Amino acid sequence: MPKAAFVILASGDSPESLGRVVNALMGAYEMMESGQEVKIIFDGAGTQAAAALSAPDHKYHDLFRLVQSKVSGICSYCANAYGVAPKIEQADLPFADDFKGHPSFKGLLEEQYQILTF
Repeated sequence: MPKAAFVILASGDSPESLGRVVNALMGAYEMMESGQEVKIIFDGAGTQAAAALSAPDHKYHDLFRLVQSKVSGICSYCANAYGVAPKIEQADLPFADDFKGHPSFKGLLEEQYQILTF
């Protein structure tokens, strides 16, 4: 069975960018529903999307909650660079700092995850 890692780089701060974030979450949800292994990683400006989605009043918060258990990491370096680390901590989301403060894509490939970027 295929394994997928959904890497969200979009900030979600414009309709086009938010569309990318929602498409990633829907793709992850579809795979979850079919019993496939899924990881969701927020990296770069995507750390801003993770912080925004964790707010209960966000339009897509309910969708985020459906897949939140599959969030394997929010890039620690980028969350700090974008100033959203406190919101990530408050939401109790896991940080990823496997490679110099960033998530490890090498590790995902070694675990045979298909990497999908949004």
